[in-house]
Amino acid sequence: MFEQNQKLSGAPAKKIVIVGGGTAGWMAANLMAKNWANKGFEITLIESPDIGIIGVGEGSTPQLKGFMDSLGISEQEWMPACNATYKLGIKFKDWSVRPGFTSYFHPFPAQPDDYTAPAFFHNSYVRRQGVDVQGHPDHFFLATHLAAQKKSPIASENFPFEINYGYHFDSTLLGQFLAQFARDNGVKHVQATINDVRLGAGGDIVSVVTEGGQEISGDLFVDCSGFRGLLIQQALKSNFVSFGKNLFNDSAVVVQTPGTEELESQTISTALKYGWAWKIPLTSRIGNGYVFSSSFCTPDQAETEFRQHLGLQESDVAVRHLKMKVGRLEQHWAKNCVAVGLSQGFIEPLEATALHLVQETVEGFIDAFEKGSFTDRNRAQFNNSINDRFEAVRNYIVAHYRVNSRSDTDYWVENARNEHLSSSLRSVLEAWIRGKNISDELDRQDIDRYYPSISWNCLLAGYGLYPEQHQLKPGNELANKYDLNNIQDFIHRCSLNFQSHRDELNRMMGS
Repeated sequence: MFEQNQKLSGAPAKKIVIVGGGTAGWMAANLMAKNWANKGFEITLIESPDIGIIGVGEGSTPQLKGFMDSLGISEQEWMPACNATYKLGIKFKDWSVRPGFTSYFHPFPAQPDDYTAPAFFHNSYVRRQGVDVQGHPDHFFLATHLAAQKKSPIASENFPFEINYGYHFDSTLLGQFLAQFARDNGVKHVQATINDVRLGAGGDIVSVVTEGGQEISGDLFVDCSGFRGLLIQQALKSNFVSFGKNLFNDSAVVVQTPGTEELESQTISTALKYGWAWKIPLTSRIGNGYVFSSSFCTPDQAETEFRQHLGLQESDVAVRHLKMKVGRLEQHWAKNCVAVGLSQGFIEPLEATALHLVQETVEGFIDAFEKGSFTDRNRAQFNNSINDRFEAVRNYIVAHYRVNSRSDTDYWVENARNEHLSSSLRSVLEAWIRGKNISDELDRQDIDRYYPSISWNCLLAGYGLYPEQHQLKPGNELANKYDLNNIQDFIHRCSLNFQSHRDELNRMMGS
């Protein structure tokens, strides 16, 4: 690494070498170029023409909008180029078999929810005390209503309230778009396959060597080489921590199907026998995948079930089978190398967190590196921060499986029985079951910055994790303090300010 406390002022240009492209590599290149191109850095990205990208993650959280805004890229520029659509949240189907709770919608927050969310918090709390009030989250949020009507999140000008949203996109096209943007902003692009990684006497990476014999040296290396972790895992031997004990899924089968005229503005996640299937709408097609555990079924069994789920015959279309390495590194920044994307870790795409983790990693590294005067002074603090974020995402994903009520296969039964829970997750679930305000528990642990209270409440309420219907009693005036009809009317009238998803995208493209 750079010598402790050495600054760049007056020093030769420092070389950053990014190994691997795809969305993760080009996001890293663009963010580093934006922050450091005028500080004497030279950025080179090496991308193998022989290694394709996995291209599974085609959904995002709202943070992707902040990434594009920070680079000055408008939606009119990138969305049509990537066949992108808007995403208001995720609908979960068949994760629960509790009556009235077989599906729920996890919304991204909107400013008008400030009016309706207190009613949801109140009702979910009171229902856990045994009072018969409406506790299903689908009745309380604007995004849920908009998604059900296949509307976009873009409001008319006379509705001046913030609506958070994510995107669906073609990950291959997004990588290509970001690559061109990076090249236009001075990032050097080398197409080559790495054949060797050379280390110095102190264990730092000195250079990488291509199959053609070209040696490319650098001061700082960014590993975006995917699951194989060419630099961080193979060369630097950074230890990988498996999440297999409480996240069973390790495989996926994916296929593309034709799009429809009416365009959903939500991801749909449907629980199947040995995992779950996603449905992601793009302007050009629909992306479909089945994430499953190979410990409970074979790939052929998964493919057969998936085709039945989609109504596809074996001769209709070819599918792709993928293996997933679920877990994280102990050190995302080791020696003079930082890992970004699949090389640093992966948590199944249930809540579309892959690009969020990429963005948090790169932005966090840029901040730590600068505050440390471009030395490794803040490396331990950075690694702890990223590990905390991975663990917080893992806890939230594990909760989806742990509180499921299905019993049709051993897969779901074993997930519900799984006692490999962190103390953090165990405390949150215990607070909910005991009828406490889980916002207090999230505050106590300081984890609501990862998933806020609304997200946790929607998850646990959406599964119907309440007393059984026969155990509930009628509520008094205090318990029924919110009028659901007024809330529904408010949400409906708010929704009148939004167009259909298809019409909004047509307007953007000028058609």
